[in-house]
Amino acid sequence: MGDKTDSSYDPASLPDLLPMYYKKLFPYGPYFRWLNYGGAPKSYFTNREFSFTLKDDVYIRYQSFADKQEMEKEIQKRCPYKIDIGAIFSHRPKDHKTVKAAAFQAQEKELVFDIDMTDYDDVRSCCSGAGICGRCWPLMQIAIKIIDRALRDDFGFKHILWVYSGRRGVHCWVCDEVARKLSAQGRTAIAEYLSVVKGGEQQTRKVSLDEPVHPSIRQSIDVVRQSFHDYAIKKQDFLGDEEKQKKVLALVPDEVLRSTLEEDFNKGSNSSNWWAIIEKREKDCVSKGSFKASHHIVEEIMLQYCYPRLDVNVSKGVNHLLKSPFCIHPKTGRVCVPIDVEQVDDFDPMAVPTISQILDELNQTSTTSTDDSGKKMKDYKKTSMGEYLRIFEKFLKGLESTWSGKILKQSDENREF
Repeated sequence: MGDKTDSSYDPASLPDLLPMYYKKLFPYGPYFRWLNYGGAPKSYFTNREFSFTLKDDVYIRYQSFADKQEMEKEIQKRCPYKIDIGAIFSHRPKDHKTVKAAAFQAQEKELVFDIDMTDYDDVRSCCSGAGICGRCWPLMQIAIKIIDRALRDDFGFKHILWVYSGRRGVHCWVCDEVARKLSAQGRTAIAEYLSVVKGGEQQTRKVSLDEPVHPSIRQSIDVVRQSFHDYAIKKQDFLGDEEKQKKVLALVPDEVLRSTLEEDFNKGSNSSNWWAIIEKREKDCVSKGSFKASHHIVEEIMLQYCYPRLDVNVSKGVNHLLKSPFCIHPKTGRVCVPIDVEQVDDFDPMAVPTISQILDELNQTSTTSTDDSGKKMKDYKKTSMGEYLRIFEKFLKGLESTWSGKILKQSDENREF
């Protein structure tokens, strides 16, 4: 894994590739099944905002579609470089100019989270900005495990879709009915509850634990601890030189302890030794009852370096747009694919297929493949997109189990997978 795009993808070819992708490979059937939420209420899909970013950054908001067919036709006509999904409004978004502004209100939307590797630039030494590699990607794996556990265990949500953004981050869509109906205040409360690393670039010490440590944070510490040695010590060598050591020492609130550790660091020889020294000093503080502010210093450092950094503004508003799954990232050419949360450690962003790769795969398959039931096989199933659609299908099946009773069994037309 390294910070590189697939050599077979050339961003200049995107205008030629997108029409074929949207015609043959975009999974309209499963996608519509998701956003239609069983067709109850009827206006759920028709009142949903989509926005398109076209070639040369032409941006169109307030798109909406009557049904799957209209959506498919419009996407194929426009070939958007990016599709964003917005809220369900009180009226059809495409009619918003004919409705009084005060009456046109965002009513519902999935609770969403956006985690971007750029927000970790102060604690990763391998890449910066849009770059990712195998040494920093574990930060995203830790983030998914922590946020997913908290959403399920602390809030009771069940229908959570994780999606790779196509370049340097991950998105989370919480699709339970109660999540979709949350007010801005409710969304803000959940986002704040999940925020532990606080303060901008000017603030050095961004994690300060209370006594006793909240049970949810305690669980997060357990998740970080499982990966910390491999990630921070082996992959990042986070105490490996004087500059890195100064950054860690700046997080120790007590001056006396800080200068003691500075002297100690002359005795160690690598990140592993130095981390063991910090752990031992913390233990001594706790047993002697000295330097009370430093009793959680080991855990605070671990969290500052590894805890998920959320863009809380994305989560707070009902009306915030978020990039759709199954878009193509124009810079990398990679598909924004679902991530199986149960196999998150095996997910490799560099192995995610590019648009050129899947179109090549499609060209090399026979045109008349059939699936197990003898039906004509969907084109995306003939490519390496198929495995990611299986993850999406599993998520959809869970969602649909909550709709039974509310709606009639869906027609075969919509069961495309």
